[in-house]
Amino acid sequence: MRHKTIFLILIILFSAAGLAQSSGAYPQPTDLIMTPTAGIIPRGAYLVDLFLSHNGGVTAGMSVGISKRFMFGISYGGSQIIGDQEVIWSKQPGIEIKYRVFEEEMRFPAIVLGFNSQGNGAYIDSLKRYETKAKGFYLVASKNYQFLGNTGIHAGINYNPLEKEDGDNDPSFFVGIDKDINEEIAIMVEYDAALNDNKDNIVSLGQGKGYLNAGVRWCFAERFHLELDFNNILLNRKNIDYVTRELKITFIEFF
Repeated sequence: MRHKTIFLILIILFSAAGLAQSSGAYPQPTDLIMTPTAGIIPRGAYLVDLFLSHNGGVTAGMSVGISKRFMFGISYGGSQIIGDQEVIWSKQPGIEIKYRVFEEEMRFPAIVLGFNSQGNGAYIDSLKRYETKAKGFYLVASKNYQFLGNTGIHAGINYNPLEKEDGDNDPSFFVGIDKDINEEIAIMVEYDAALNDNKDNIVSLGQGKGYLNAGVRWCFAERFHLELDFNNILLNRKNIDYVTRELKITFIEFF
């Protein structure tokens, strides 16, 4: 367990990179809450975030801009890290790869092909999956519009061939929006249909409603972002009676 703890601390100690892109289009966030966007990290930059979730869960991740269009990220964590219970570590680090196929233009969205193996919540060893499954392979498009500040619209499809021990690995889709309130505050809303985790399967965790999440992001310093998320608003989980409140901290820096 000691080497896993050291690995998590090392990721947290790194700092992360600016999201602004040099293309002239409005910079898109790399993620909304738990769904990806077509935003990527520019070359020569790196981004670190710390995600505090329910049941004492902590996940730390670092992403690096390899080229103008390509970024790579790694994450690791577990549940019950905060508290007095035995820590449940993830079985392996999460990996994210994103390649921006098309840049955003006046009439066309940016399009990204990606892969992400990092799910959300506790890792369930008997089913070899996270409480909320990772996106797996995905294709996402993002477009920004200027209306009382920037408004970003995002939509994508995904397929996860890894977390299939529950017998459900159907393709799925997700949509989302982020809206700037002012130069510091932005709000996000996303919906993940979670068709690979619905009530048609007796060992699945979902109830067939999909996951509706909302969040507020506060960029109170140039390189430091704080985010409060309200996840699973539709209570799409067995034996869940309340919305999940989670916190994300992001620090941004260049090499």
